[in-house]
Amino acid sequence: MNWLNFSNNLSPVTWNFLVAIVAVVVGISVKFLLANTFSFYYRRTNVYIFSRISKRLSTAAYFFLPLLFLNFSMPMMRMSRTSFALADKWIEVALIVSFAGMLIGLIKLIEDSIYHKYDYSKQNNLKERKIRTQLQFVRKFVVMLIVLITIAIVLLSFENMRKIGAGLLTGVGVGGIIIGFAAQKSLGNLLAGFQIAFTQPIRIDDVLVVENEWGRVEEITLTYVVLNIWDQRRLILPINYFIEKPFQNWTRTSAELIGVVMLYADYSMPIEPMRRELGRLLSLSQLWDRRINSLAVTDVRADTIEIRVLVSAANSGDTFDLRCFIREKLILFMQQNYPHCLPKTRMEIASQ
Repeated sequence: MNWLNFSNNLSPVTWNFLVAIVAVVVGISVKFLLANTFSFYYRRTNVYIFSRISKRLSTAAYFFLPLLFLNFSMPMMRMSRTSFALADKWIEVALIVSFAGMLIGLIKLIEDSIYHKYDYSKQNNLKERKIRTQLQFVRKFVVMLIVLITIAIVLLSFENMRKIGAGLLTGVGVGGIIIGFAAQKSLGNLLAGFQIAFTQPIRIDDVLVVENEWGRVEEITLTYVVLNIWDQRRLILPINYFIEKPFQNWTRTSAELIGVVMLYADYSMPIEPMRRELGRLLSLSQLWDRRINSLAVTDVRADTIEIRVLVSAANSGDTFDLRCFIREKLILFMQQNYPHCLPKTRMEIASQ
């Protein structure tokens, strides 16, 4: 009875303000309770998913839960039908937007859990890169759909927007044709994105040579691909480039590569000592994966012979470093042991 007397003595504005404040405080309290619960279970169980829930859903929950409790408290408020309808409509719109944020956070949470299961920091990560490429593309596409559907639901929730939409339907036929021609390239990129995500000529972290640039695939979006070049520049290419034009993929089926080192020496250079030195150098190097070890004379020229060295390593980075190591050490071997066999230009002077 005392509570009823207290509420009746308050003005409608004051009462509505108190109800709204209580609803918002309850919503924030529930949010903190849930966040602390997940943190407690993470400390007790060390389950990865509990640590990501707070990060991915925390921001959206800050808005969604207070708005949800505010929506529940609307019947308790004292206001005219017009004011109630207006307030209810805006709370509904805010709930729709915050719920879309919760869905996007949930999708990212699922992505995080799959990323944690398929960690591609290990050496042989072909399967992990396949899954990550598909998952990243699907996540971006689903998020785009959620945003578009949310905008459509918000607009259709207003009566005047529905009338505007109905009026515009008369121009949809001609407008659709114009938009179709205008967006033909963008739609082609989107379809190319689907093709790349599931046929996978490229994947996240693949090593590519594109436009004479060496780099790794850093990001695949709905319309373009970001290539992280070796000197930390970024090469941005439309996604349909990888459908229409040739490029080199050094990690298409595995990360293992064969490296080539070309050396040039005089005709008098003995080959067997170089072969033995190559074997010794490779046995000392942790970069060599023990698959390929070859040294052969592959060409002869007027002044020099061409010596080709083949070595192998587990990935492109190791292959590059191993090639540099072998090139430097074999040149040093020739300088110290066979300096007379270094390339030289001969000239014959005839006496008259």
